[in-house]
Amino acid sequence: MSAAAPGFPRSAGNPSPGAAGAPSAGAGGGPASFGPALALLELCAVARGWVACDAMLKRAHVRVVESGAIMPGKYLIAITGEVEDVGEALAAGRAAAGDTLVDALLLPNPHSELAGLLGGQEGDSAGDALALIEGYTITGVVRAADAALKAAEVRGVRLDRGPALGGKALFVCTGLLHDAQAALKAGTEALGAGLVVTTELIARPAEDLPRL
Repeated sequence: MSAAAPGFPRSAGNPSPGAAGAPSAGAGGGPASFGPALALLELCAVARGWVACDAMLKRAHVRVVESGAIMPGKYLIAITGEVEDVGEALAAGRAAAGDTLVDALLLPNPHSELAGLLGGQEGDSAGDALALIEGYTITGVVRAADAALKAAEVRGVRLDRGPALGGKALFVCTGLLHDAQAALKAGTEALGAGLVVTTELIARPAEDLPRL
């Protein structure tokens, strides 16, 4: 299988899931960017993840921005490209995943902040309110983040998917209270009730609140 093209720049808090020898994105020299569409595929079997990634690359012309093992023993694939190509590749990946499929996502127009957040970049948490969405899958939380950012005038603070979360993920955004509430509602609905760990809203966060 060909090595993935450079994609998400990784921070220390979100190490590259491909570090254990799976095909993965190389270190980027700047902020990552997506094409017109982004797709994620999350599986519960690492070996099948290789098969699914191979099927996706063979089906259509897409760029793999991440492909590798994640905690706890799952596999995550992220691809980008033209909408039709990404859709076809995702369909091939889902078919190859079979009963190992955990979650899948197709975003025809991903929000502009997603690339940086997925790469571990952190935004300023100063704001009138903080909205927090914690989910059982990384794919689901990316879906929630995209919906939240598009629903209201909020800024992404971070999308945490590090090993300490054990395969879960956390999205944090900030803005005026009513915007944070709207973002929280939209993100929670997009994530789906079965994938929600918890959602929280912090109004007027303390100035000395530790970094999340």
